[in-house]
Amino acid sequence: MWTERGGRVRLEPTQRRIRVVLSGTTVGDTRRAQLLYLPPPHNAYAFPREDLRWDLIHESGGTDSEPGLGKIKLWSVEAGGKTAENAAWTVPQPPADLDALAGLAMFRWNLMDAWYEEDDEVFVHPRDPGHRVDVLNSSRHVKVLVDGDLVAETRRPRLLFETSLPVRYYIPKLDVRMDLLEPTDTATRCPYKGVASYWSVRAGGTVHKDLAWSYRAPIPECPKLDNLICFYNELVDLEVDGELLERPRTPWSVDQKH
Repeated sequence: MWTERGGRVRLEPTQRRIRVVLSGTTVGDTRRAQLLYLPPPHNAYAFPREDLRWDLIHESGGTDSEPGLGKIKLWSVEAGGKTAENAAWTVPQPPADLDALAGLAMFRWNLMDAWYEEDDEVFVHPRDPGHRVDVLNSSRHVKVLVDGDLVAETRRPRLLFETSLPVRYYIPKLDVRMDLLEPTDTATRCPYKGVASYWSVRAGGTVHKDLAWSYRAPIPECPKLDNLICFYNELVDLEVDGELLERPRTPWSVDQKH
């Protein structure tokens, strides 16, 4: 989305009520938030200073830099006996075209305990209003092969089209060789889909860790994904209507993993 939106740091107002919580205490609660677009990986919500609990926010003495903004000042947050070091940040001298930042404060998402848009909890990062996730029923003939072994085959997939990502093919469990899949403890969160659980795949004499995933309880906006299985296009051989698809290059490609 960074490239599609012009690749520049900017502020856009949102009409959503935004709350941020630490140790059960609401540190920020605003109906006047702005979405601060930053270079990847994630954007940030900017809170008017008047809508924050400054009795819980203290100077940490730390500084850092943020691309497009320059030097930032770091603050620690203390609530309920818990301290989140350097969790909040401000921009003492914002660029001229972002002078509104002088009256705003941001938080490092993963250092706080919970975030809410209205009354829905949101995970990982703010939802981008320009980011689309569409799930469509399909009759395409989809095969998933791992090391030459047929792991799944269906003519009733659901296709997920998500901004800036490869098409994902979600497959009913009845069309997957579940005897080849082993559940793992891995779980990831997506602000647009929910919490994903993972499976490793036994194929070709090898166990391929966390090769497939499923949303057992997707967020209400994505009910069509409920309990379907999806495999990484980047790591399996995927045939659609008899055509072997080229493996896309993404952060999940083998040579991109760390």
